[in-house]
Amino acid sequence: MELREDFHVTNYMNQVQEEEMKRIANELHEGPGQQLFSVATGLEFLQSSIQEPGMREYAKELNQLLRRTIEEIRFISAELYPITLGKLGLEAALRSFFTLYTSTFGVVVHMNRSGERIELSENLSLAIFRCCQEALINIAAYAEVDEADVYFTWEKKSLKIDIRDKGKGFDKEAAIANHRLKGVAAMEQRMKQVGGEFSITSELAQGTTVTLLLPIQEGGMER
Repeated sequence: MELREDFHVTNYMNQVQEEEMKRIANELHEGPGQQLFSVATGLEFLQSSIQEPGMREYAKELNQLLRRTIEEIRFISAELYPITLGKLGLEAALRSFFTLYTSTFGVVVHMNRSGERIELSENLSLAIFRCCQEALINIAAYAEVDEADVYFTWEKKSLKIDIRDKGKGFDKEAAIANHRLKGVAAMEQRMKQVGGEFSITSELAQGTTVTLLLPIQEGGMER
């Protein structure tokens, strides 16, 4: 009974946290992000009318700095909450995140799908998005690769997702003992909350695979 209550409390706290992160992400996107984009567009217009070469080059550098700042704001906003998730669905939200992820970390993500895509609830989509996000952040931080793969395998009653890299890998037992598997507990918890399963495999010099397995009811809703 106590474990069930703890689970519901944790689930509720996660929902509250997600709502607050969604609010902040929207404010970043609609506020500073849009304002800086307007400034960058105006600066490009002014840049074309500057005659003095040195000042024109300086304006160009300022514009490039603004563009990088806009990309950073977009990445932070996507990390906080994927705004496109509710509008365009999971795969579109992930593709948008992959683009920002690549421009930030230099790791290209290849997305592959087999089977017929099923529309998922936003709650389930968000849990999957967060796990993919965490796995990819770990790849950028530790794998020492410039490519990663995300595989979606759709079945009538299940969805399997594999996030793979061919990086340096690690000794799983040693990593657990030394508390070095950052984010793994959070991914596992998210999968439990939506009735899914989480696993991670890794070999030294062979890479790492994170696997998410989720049951899906008719109509695309989680069990």
